[in-house]
Amino acid sequence: MLLARLAHVSQEVAAASARSRKIALLAELFRDAEADDVPIVIPYLAGRLPQGRLGVGWKVLSRPVAPAAEPTLTVREVDALLSDLGKVAGAGSQAERTRLVGELMGAATEDEQRFLFGLISGEVRQGALDAVATEGLALATEAPPADVRRAVMLAGSLQTVAEALLTDGPSALDRFRLTVGRPVLPMLAHSASSVAEAVEKLGTCAVEEKLDGIRVQIHRDGDAVRLYTRTLDDITDRLPELTAAALELRGERFILDGEVIAFDEHGRPRSFQETAGRVGSRVDVTTAAETVPVSPVFFDALSVDDRDLLDLPFAERHAELARLVPEPMRVRRTLVSGPEEIPAAEEFLAETLKRGHEGVVVKSLDAPYSAGRRGASWLKVKPVHTLDLVVLAAEWGHGRRTGKLSNLHLGARTADGGFAMLGKTFKGMTDAMLTWQTERLQELAVDSSGYVVTVRPELVVEIAYDGLQRSTRYPAGVTLRFARVVRYREDKRPEEADTVETLLAAHPEVRP
Repeated sequence: MLLARLAHVSQEVAAASARSRKIALLAELFRDAEADDVPIVIPYLAGRLPQGRLGVGWKVLSRPVAPAAEPTLTVREVDALLSDLGKVAGAGSQAERTRLVGELMGAATEDEQRFLFGLISGEVRQGALDAVATEGLALATEAPPADVRRAVMLAGSLQTVAEALLTDGPSALDRFRLTVGRPVLPMLAHSASSVAEAVEKLGTCAVEEKLDGIRVQIHRDGDAVRLYTRTLDDITDRLPELTAAALELRGERFILDGEVIAFDEHGRPRSFQETAGRVGSRVDVTTAAETVPVSPVFFDALSVDDRDLLDLPFAERHAELARLVPEPMRVRRTLVSGPEEIPAAEEFLAETLKRGHEGVVVKSLDAPYSAGRRGASWLKVKPVHTLDLVVLAAEWGHGRRTGKLSNLHLGARTADGGFAMLGKTFKGMTDAMLTWQTERLQELAVDSSGYVVTVRPELVVEIAYDGLQRSTRYPAGVTLRFARVVRYREDKRPEEADTVETLLAAHPEVRP
């Protein structure tokens, strides 16, 4: 498949507002694709590079290269070149990256250059998410959408299912079964603004602690144990204490869902960054386990003794979990019969927050396990942190945000009267907000000669965020987690913005 075809569809999907139109566009693309194109086409549509980060910065991407007159690049040729780019390291690597990027851009048309720029810089955000692509794949192959969704869930990979479907047709779906040792995508939760809202929606439900840990799926087959993250990475060798815990459970063959989390000596959760650092560490695992020991906390059972539990109500799955896993290794929970018990659910949330956890997940007792999907039967509730920060700069957007100032550089006040950058965000912005901020920030610009437009620190913006984590990239030693714009506060002066000290005082667990 030519890259030009993919770039054109990406642009059309970005412009389409109706989900049905997006599905139709993707279905047409899949009909034209060969099976070998699929592992590239699907991540490219979602704005992901199969190779991950390439180490290519703005300076390399921004070098002008004359575009090709006619499209000749195939997606497989592009993928091969990007793979070569990702392997560049050592002395002379910057010059070699520049050469390879120039070679790629020189073979691309103007439209393809725009697509590649956004893809490599991480700015392709046109809404062609995996859920929509799954529906498009079903339409393209005339397979039942529900069967395709379940196959993707059990395979843990849309690409894998797409290759099989495009090669062998709908009969290929029969080969995807829940199997111990093969991870499945986890079920995810939607958000609710309050416990009351969640309980009113779900009725009879369980209210469970929401731990700020790392999602983990544990597979045991006799003495063999494998551990997987929510992205299906195998982390077995990094967490020997989880393997030991799984071998202590009563069952011999099962798949359990839960979190891995680090606790301090008082039984309170350590910062997310410490847990994430431990899970991500591959070096000297023995020392890491002694320094930051982690514990599993389970909340669901997907398979027990070769019995597929996915379609069972949550109440029955939890009964199987309780049979296998002792209470100290299960997530705390309380059962609520309906709206009349909202006060009890709110009290449980308050107690959970006092124990240092980030909120609760309210789960319908009747719902099956919808792996790989954000089901409406799981609703997470957690306090929203907000800050009033000052915009220090903004970056020009790409894709559907081309010509708009998008990614904001956010700063808090410092003791010396200046501002310390805490991170960036492009999330939470409506089209109207993007148009307004582009005009307003250009009025405040002090340097607009490149990709980043630096502005006078005068514009205050309210930012919601999920927490803090330590970071050596920023002067305050911390950065915001999952920051998103709530609204602009033109009624506030920059001297009324929040300070670094106020922020650190609210999050003592991550003080650098």
